[in-house]
Amino acid sequence: MSRRCELTGKGAQVGHRVSHSNIKTKRRFLPNLFNVTMISEALGRSVKLRVSANAIKSVDHRGGLDAFLLKAKDDELSTKALDIKRQVVKKRAEAA
Repeated sequence: MSRRCELTGKGAQVGHRVSHSNIKTKRRFLPNLFNVTMISEALGRSVKLRVSANAIKSVDHRGGLDAFLLKAKDDELSTKALDIKRQVVKKRAEAA
């Protein structure tokens, strides 16, 4: 399983661990990922996703999973999230 957020695309970054004597060695900064179940109002069901803590805050701020997916860029989303976005767009088009 990759260490990548399914909604924001946030992944591991590379940097240096710096000792007291200023010796630099490589290290990884991992994203703060959680397995969460989010509810889609348009689909009327829950969806399990692996997302970062920052993405959880962004979903709440934008007004739910459906609103977040509609505003998100397709290249940032995982294939699972992209599939959910297509389903939401299709349901909204049917409802309108």
